[in-house]
Amino acid sequence: MHRRRFLRGAVATPLVSALGSTMARAQSWSTRNMTMIVAFLFGGQADLAARPVAAALEKILGRSVVVDNRSGAGGMLGNAAAARAEPDGHTLLMALSSMTFLPEAERLYDRKPSYEYDQLVPIARVLADPGVLAVRNDSPYKSLADLVADARKRPAQISFSSSGNYGAAHVPFEMFQQAAGIKLLHVPYRGGGPALTAFIGAQVDITAQAPGPIHPHVQSGAARLLANWGGKRTPELADIPTMIELGYRDVEYYIWAGVFAPKGTPAAVITRLRDAMREVMANPQVTSVFVKANSPPAYMDQPEFAAFVETDAKRLIPVIRKIGRLDEK
Repeated sequence: MHRRRFLRGAVATPLVSALGSTMARAQSWSTRNMTMIVAFLFGGQADLAARPVAAALEKILGRSVVVDNRSGAGGMLGNAAAARAEPDGHTLLMALSSMTFLPEAERLYDRKPSYEYDQLVPIARVLADPGVLAVRNDSPYKSLADLVADARKRPAQISFSSSGNYGAAHVPFEMFQQAAGIKLLHVPYRGGGPALTAFIGAQVDITAQAPGPIHPHVQSGAARLLANWGGKRTPELADIPTMIELGYRDVEYYIWAGVFAPKGTPAAVITRLRDAMREVMANPQVTSVFVKANSPPAYMDQPEFAAFVETDAKRLIPVIRKIGRLDEK
């Protein structure tokens, strides 16, 4: 009899300990401040999404939500920091679409990825814009056909900026080059903001951006859009043809942004974060920021967003494998 009690107690102790630890994390979450990691420098799509969302979460949750820009390795460093963070609800990640396929890029070089995308739990999607191909207003290219014709005459001489190797602005250009049978010169930067600055400063010829960050430069007349990577035209890009329309079948890419938490975050905390994000994305003060930036909200709650992320990863990871090692080109 005593032995049975002892065994029951021995089995129960780890369970009680684990439950107690989870409850303690959930309870402490209600009082401490939070960090929202952005894996890129200021000025890109992830940063555009993070700042109004963090400000709105502060009001809803009643504690500070600090945006922490941790750039490097095309987003790998910030994504990995979020994946390895204590799963107690105090660290969030505002991730871009590249978050799902960057680990595959590491495997191309026989390196162990610093994180896997399934180490992060989707909370809510915020934005989902088709990438756009931009030229400066003084560019000789009046259409995508002009660009392709010149690229065929001058292989690897027309330069484009991106947010980093295998990043959210690099991959769509690789898809386009493969479909068009051309070779462009890739110039990676440490985020979408620096890539955009380099483009506007005439350090490169063309760039891929989400519509929001490039919009002020289109409005000012500094830049023009030749095409977008969407499946169809959107109201915000009604005059901009898609790559598919222009004959490049299967060249479709979206630069989405969404909130994630480390795997293992208590279910009660995840539920509260989902509820809070639902409030955030229903707040006209937040959504108007995105609309004014020409990057309309594209909210998805966790179940739908999780399915979307999985589908997007399955579609794009083969693209990364097809790109292969950049130093072998």
